[in-house]
Amino acid sequence: MSDRTWRTLRAGVAVTVAATAMLAGPSALASPELSAAEAAAVDHLVAGGLDRDAAVRRIADQDTLSRKADRLTAELGGRAAGAYLEAGRVVVAVTDDAAARTAESAGAKAKRVANGAAKLAGAKEAVRRLLTGVPGSSSHTDVAGNAVVATIPAGAALDGLAARVGAIEGARVKRTAGQASAQANLYGGQEIQFTVGGRGYVCSVGFNATDRDDNPVMITAGHCADGIADGEFRRNGTYLGTVRDHSFPVNDYAYSSLAADWTPQAAVSQYNGRAVRVTGHGATAVGGVICKSGRTTGWTCGEVESLDVTVNYAGGTRVEEMTQASVCTEGGDSGGAWMSGTVAQGVTSGGMGYRTKDTNGDGRIDEKDKAECGEKVGEPNIAYFQPIGEILTAYGLDLQTQ
Repeated sequence: MSDRTWRTLRAGVAVTVAATAMLAGPSALASPELSAAEAAAVDHLVAGGLDRDAAVRRIADQDTLSRKADRLTAELGGRAAGAYLEAGRVVVAVTDDAAARTAESAGAKAKRVANGAAKLAGAKEAVRRLLTGVPGSSSHTDVAGNAVVATIPAGAALDGLAARVGAIEGARVKRTAGQASAQANLYGGQEIQFTVGGRGYVCSVGFNATDRDDNPVMITAGHCADGIADGEFRRNGTYLGTVRDHSFPVNDYAYSSLAADWTPQAAVSQYNGRAVRVTGHGATAVGGVICKSGRTTGWTCGEVESLDVTVNYAGGTRVEEMTQASVCTEGGDSGGAWMSGTVAQGVTSGGMGYRTKDTNGDGRIDEKDKAECGEKVGEPNIAYFQPIGEILTAYGLDLQTQ
């Protein structure tokens, strides 16, 4: 369920695009009573020198401003090179006077830049090609700096490469004294991050696999990959991979490349310091016990309740051929791995969320409040996942097993 698509169906109950893309940052608040996440965000701003009252207001306005940034970027299209938040205000990078007037009439600050969206996209692809296979390197689009930044390890051996990258129009090179670290392990169920319209979201890893050319890839939910501005997934702030293909709605699956800095594991995290190995894939019958791994609710279990389910999610999207199970899932779990024993079953698509608390302090219980799984409010758990077999067949992938 994506926090981007949650909508109320009745008295605080919502069918959500699954335990899904959840906002990575704190939600807006309208009262001095802060959640733990909001308080941490305010403390971060205060530590940077901002007055506490101003910090509270900034966190309260963040969601609204992010939506404005998203809207203006979409409206301006190729005349905008991204938007970002700065000192509690939306800043839009624009390439002409007309775009600047549009941004300013909406209450945003317009910043004239030399590199438009198309030029940055071209630079990013050119940089990515040159850095392929270079350990310890990375690249990203710096919206505020209006450039593609390539981080390349220091050392004479890479001076020539740095010069070639620096010659790309719209690119900027940053050399780092750090050495390439040991590869980080990647398990099913772990958190992944991405950005849509300047806002950060999170989903979960499904499974690791290989493509037709035997390259490592990562499987997740399709709606997690839908609309990503730069196509990139990250983990712990580090580049993880780029979306190769996705399907949503009707289906709900996607896969991405996997950067050389990550070591894919044929295992799924149980969120207790241990992992379940993946030995194959299959489909558990109705009544069978099944468990899922996801970044929000961790490792939770229940029973398969129905196969070939069609779900019309809030917001009008529809998914088909899902499996329904009595398992707790919430926002951010989307894409996470489902297992029956050591056999892979699928990736989280959505679930039934119940809103019973005014979590953002605006005096109402509506779609802006956090939705919880059924067991937390005395209701049945209802979750949906996309069976793994269809995903593997659709993209010609081989599941990584041990």
